[in-house]
Amino acid sequence: MSPNVSRRSFLTTASSATVAATLASTVSWTAKSYGQILGANDRIGVGIIGAGVIGTAHLNVIKNLREQNNLLPVAVVDCWKTRADKGQALVEAEHSLTDYRRLLQRKDVDYVVVAVPEHWHSTMTIDALDAGKAVYCEKPMTHTIPEAQAVMKKQKETGRPLQIGVQAMSDNSYITARDAIRGGVIGKVIQAQIEYVRRYDAKLGPWRVPSAVAEHQIQPADLDWNAWLGHAEKRDWDPHHYFEWRCYSAYSGGICTDLFIHRITRIMRACDLLYPRRVVGMGGIWQWPDGRDLPDNIEMICEYPRGMTVYVLGTMSNRVGIDHLIRGYRGTLFFTATGWVAKDKDGKVLAEHHKTGAEDQNLHHTNLHNHLRNGEALNCPAELGMAGVVAVNMANESWRSSQMMGWDRVHEKMVPASTLQQSHEPEE
Repeated sequence: MSPNVSRRSFLTTASSATVAATLASTVSWTAKSYGQILGANDRIGVGIIGAGVIGTAHLNVIKNLREQNNLLPVAVVDCWKTRADKGQALVEAEHSLTDYRRLLQRKDVDYVVVAVPEHWHSTMTIDALDAGKAVYCEKPMTHTIPEAQAVMKKQKETGRPLQIGVQAMSDNSYITARDAIRGGVIGKVIQAQIEYVRRYDAKLGPWRVPSAVAEHQIQPADLDWNAWLGHAEKRDWDPHHYFEWRCYSAYSGGICTDLFIHRITRIMRACDLLYPRRVVGMGGIWQWPDGRDLPDNIEMICEYPRGMTVYVLGTMSNRVGIDHLIRGYRGTLFFTATGWVAKDKDGKVLAEHHKTGAEDQNLHHTNLHNHLRNGEALNCPAELGMAGVVAVNMANESWRSSQMMGWDRVHEKMVPASTLQQSHEPEE
């Protein structure tokens, strides 16, 4: 999808059942044809790539859903054979592999879970789509914006389903908030705020795991380090980089790509947003100068063409949060533990919603299963995944370069905002 497509025209489609109809008219792999290739008794064969911390969370989801969703765990892949074997045992998969390409060759695999460090997301996702597999890719969709564009292109070429692992999109609070905002409940929207805050130990800092590092000063004999590095800069075995990869920009975008992506996607869905016009990222390595090259505290502000800003707070040194809300001229919509409530300036309730669903990987996988079986709309399709990648990468680049970044819609890339002729008025 071109970033020049109207945010409203895309999100109207992407958030309704018409997505399935649109895909069915443009690609040969419809929900019906997927149903024809599923295993016996509508069984869905699953392959899981990555058996680390996040990968194990997905393995537990597959284990939970195996019977009720009629799943067949075919293979678990990890470049560390010990982990692959543990994952295989956990879900009672048929195979334990160290090369993900062997999994993609299997005809009994209907969808692939990509749960590996970010720098591998695009390659594995593209290879899986090329192999005819549906994909559940952990957030963020990719490490960089060009990689996201390549994934988008491949997904359109193949027509294979791609679910991005922002599992909060399986909570209907955000789609119902969108409908309320479209209906004028809070008037013209001008601003939103949200956060992802934590408080790490003073001696450790975000994502440090000293016990694992200390235990594996020598590279495990059955871990393929070069395979793990992939296209990242080659280096000798470094347990800090392997176990604490979110601290290093070669493999991750840190707070922005690992945490902010969960939050900004909620606001994008609720407010009909796609690509920001300008983005600022501010923060630093303020509390844990321990060799990391990504900020341990960061904030970002995104300005969108509809005429609103989104503020995201991301301190890792203090867990006191801020309200998750969207401000309009007529009122304010507050997200709560049970859904949302919209109030006017005097506190009068204008509308409220009690959510169904939740920020739950079980529900997010089930949404993909339902898509494969009957064409249910994906809760976080590739277009929404890419929009998130653009926003958080622009924030990181702003932090790195000390410049406000802008989105060049003509050339579809981020550039210093000062090089663009940007409007100061809403574009829609």
